[in-house]
Amino acid sequence: MKHADAVTAETVAEPMRGAAPGSGAPGLLARVLLAAVPVVSLGMMGALPSLVIAWRRGARADWIAAVVFTAVTVAWLFQAVLTPVESHGWQFAGDLVLLSLATVGAALHCLLASHRTGQRR
Repeated sequence: MKHADAVTAETVAEPMRGAAPGSGAPGLLARVLLAAVPVVSLGMMGALPSLVIAWRRGARADWIAAVVFTAVTVAWLFQAVLTPVESHGWQFAGDLVLLSLATVGAALHCLLASHRTGQRR
């Protein structure tokens, strides 16, 4: 009976061969859905994906990215509140840059960030 328990414990602890940990459709679907958050919210929640990545992995680079995207999102919100409805020139360019970083930049960061999980630096 001891031999059967040992074999069962080995097969349970052994991952499937050929499948990398963290790969596959569920991980990709979660990343795509998380990357869609800043696009769907038009940058209002642009910091959320990088904060989730930083919280899950805990790496210093992930926290730096989270702080940067949080600062961009806050700056964009202040810019949106303080800019008049009809803006031209530098105000419009600043608003466009901040909006692009808060939406497209945050989504790309979520999709292109390293897939390694659980590795603390």
